[in-house]
Amino acid sequence: MAHLSVNINKIATLRNSRGGNNPDLVKVALDCERFGAEGITVHPRPDERHIRYQDVYDLKAVIDTEFNIEGNCREQKFVDLVLANRPAQVTLVPDAEGQITSNHGWDTIKHAAYLKEMVTLFKSEGIRVSIFVDPVVEMVEAAVLTGTDRIELYTEAYAHNYYDNREKAVLPYVAAAHKANELGLGINAGHDLDLHNLKYFAESIPGLLEVSIGHALISDALYLGLENTIQLYLKQLKH
Repeated sequence: MAHLSVNINKIATLRNSRGGNNPDLVKVALDCERFGAEGITVHPRPDERHIRYQDVYDLKAVIDTEFNIEGNCREQKFVDLVLANRPAQVTLVPDAEGQITSNHGWDTIKHAAYLKEMVTLFKSEGIRVSIFVDPVVEMVEAAVLTGTDRIELYTEAYAHNYYDNREKAVLPYVAAAHKANELGLGINAGHDLDLHNLKYFAESIPGLLEVSIGHALISDALYLGLENTIQLYLKQLKH
């Protein structure tokens, strides 16, 4: 059964919209753990429009489950933040400055040397590394040459095409997963996974270790409650 890591960026967005500390990001993270989440994910960006850099220090001090920090390692401030906090996992995402949300994976062929350098740096500090990639076999093959522990499959295309033809939508991900398994890479996944498309994805991807879900889960919690929502997502991962 794949683990569920809850991305709490949207909680930070809500807090920041009014100032102060309501909702309390740290309390929400601890509640997510108490309700069954097996990890907490944050994706700080340079403008701190949701997760603030101080949030990472505050969360690291209290989280008992796996802490996953996502971000663009081309930002030195991000690299320094990760090294200072030593989370269980860092996920390297090729975001452009000012980007609203992640929308593509790394070109692991073009950026192989750079990624290898960054992977080596983080792994030397005992941090597991995952590289955000599109479901392309060639990108998975090149990813293994960087020394990364895992890849995170970018699932927006799957989610977008799920209702038209879910079997066709998942095929590139299955192929990428088979290649990752063959090469000894761990498999994570995330982006636009929700209560409707998650179960089929989890059942289809061999060796899936972790999904990171934020926007859909937090949106569902507005109607269903946070504890109930987390339990529903965990149920989708059982097969």
